[in-house]
Amino acid sequence: MIISTTNLNSILSDSNIVIIDTRSFKEYSEGHIPGSVNLDLFAFHWIDTTKEGIENFNRQTEMLFSFVGITPEKKVVFYDEISGMLAARGVWMLMYFSHPDVSILDGGMKKWKQENLPLETKSNGFKPTKFSGKINPKIISGFEYLNDNLDHLKILDARSQGEFNGNIIRAAQAGHIPHATNIDWNLNLNEDGTFKNDEELSKLYDIPKNSEIVTYCQGAYRAANTFLVLKKLGFENVRVYLGSWGEWGNKLDLPIESN
Repeated sequence: MIISTTNLNSILSDSNIVIIDTRSFKEYSEGHIPGSVNLDLFAFHWIDTTKEGIENFNRQTEMLFSFVGITPEKKVVFYDEISGMLAARGVWMLMYFSHPDVSILDGGMKKWKQENLPLETKSNGFKPTKFSGKINPKIISGFEYLNDNLDHLKILDARSQGEFNGNIIRAAQAGHIPHATNIDWNLNLNEDGTFKNDEELSKLYDIPKNSEIVTYCQGAYRAANTFLVLKKLGFENVRVYLGSWGEWGNKLDLPIESN
């Protein structure tokens, strides 16, 4: 799930690879990894996890991945400015469709530039395909599943402490989902934007390996980064709550805590 700059640079000419720059078009146009296409994933927030909402999310995601040219045999690499939340969201989305070969570039564009690896400024067009994949319902959660299982899930809130304790308000209600533990996703990364090593991450996520974990944040981007870190550490039962606080905090009938 994680590819180094050295490894990616060695396979740039491979015709079987799709490299996706998840940053803004402005950032992309100022310089990107050769051959990469631009897909700003911030445009695809999703805060409706009703049954119909998830079905619509599935359809839109299939269209999106068809658009950028993903097929089952393609190796797909998402990158960001660092080992960031946008690229992580892309990886999680493709894992949700059971894609066999998807990874995030460790350290992102920041590390790529530091190592003076090749860049280009010309835009690369999409080569659309008909994307399809087998949905893996075990790595996604909607609000109903979370609400029905609050007592036995390990809930990880990847937001800042201010959002968690309700000082920063980004929905109708402030605070967090009951029983959640706050571990800011920024703690997953080194100062240079790469992922911390497994020893450091294991201390951060000192949780029994057999726990059923649900990660969330505001819009399931930071939560996707934490999801990847947990999978990297060998946790098998991890879901991302797709609607996150953008949905939960705006549903006035759902329970919250603040402190």
